Amino acid sequence: MKAAQITKYSKKFKVEVNDIPIPEISDNEVLVKVKAAAVNHLELLIATGSVKLIQDYKFPLVLGNELTGVIEKVGKNVHEFKVGDAIYSRLPLHKIGAFAEYAAISADAIGHLPANLDFVTGAAAPLTGLTAYQGLHEELAAKAGESVFIPGGSGSFGQMAIPIAKSMGLKVIVSGNPQAHERTMAAGADQYIDYTIENYWEQLRDLDYVIDTLGPSEFDHELAIIKAGGRLLSLRTGPNKRFAEGIGLSGWKLKLFTIAGAKYDYKAKKKKIQYHFIFVRSDGDQLKKITKIIEDHGIVPAVDPTEFHIEDINEALHFVAAGHPKGKVIIQF
Repeated sequence: MKAAQITKYSKKFKVEVNDIPIPEISDNEVLVKVKAAAVNHLELLIATGSVKLIQDYKFPLVLGNELTGVIEKVGKNVHEFKVGDAIYSRLPLHKIGAFAEYAAISADAIGHLPANLDFVTGAAAPLTGLTAYQGLHEELAAKAGESVFIPGGSGSFGQMAIPIAKSMGLKVIVSGNPQAHERTMAAGADQYIDYTIENYWEQLRDLDYVIDTLGPSEFDHELAIIKAGGRLLSLRTGPNKRFAEGIGLSGWKLKLFTIAGAKYDYKAKKKKIQYHFIFVRSDGDQLKKITKIIEDHGIVPAVDPTEFHIEDINEALHFVAAGHPKGKVIIQF
């Protein structure tokens, strides 16, 4: 089968498309014939070695974290899925490999493809869907009647986070560009702030939660609008001691993350706010719940119209890094 691999971490990595054997499956896995795989910034972080303290890989490594496909074989301990099922998945962090014609995936990391999505749009859903679900339910432990603001939430993350937050009974405020206003309100947002004409930190106060999609430059502004006792969850700013302890790191790695996040923890603590960082994990049971939300709300993630195939993987990664995609970038098989 064809697979897109790297042989080492490098800031100037280049992916090679190689012919490798179709993987064997264990008793708890399924063999999936891949139909589509999404290209994310996460692939860039992995290939450059930026996340090797969280997950270090053996080489050669097949890249790719989320996919759709059809099951061709099932392990003897797998009972919820059968040959021919259409599935989607955020692959387990320790065993990625979506950029290949076949993937062996643990059955507890897959979900049935939502009925309203095809293989291409479905490949854009699991990573952002699970990030939003785990962020809102686990990191923020948000409750009905509370408020959440998502700066920069008019993109692919917001498409999933808004309906999930609304299904929990939250008030949802989003900032973004004027072109995304109508689409974001249609997704269920209660308030939209056009960042080209308004500063959100001058408009908002005493919110329960902020989910940051923009990174360190917005940290102080985000803290300023959260009430004491609230929480700031970042997808971009960086890990801290709480994150390291949560994923079970110890020793020098725990110390390193504690030092790296100390500035953010200090600023948050001064305002009696908790700072959280998330690195999404696979979870088939949560995908079932996300599937229901996708189907009930008719969610169809935005996909960039540029067509890529596995031979174009370096161009697709460059497009994600330097271009301006109009939705998730997808490799089609």
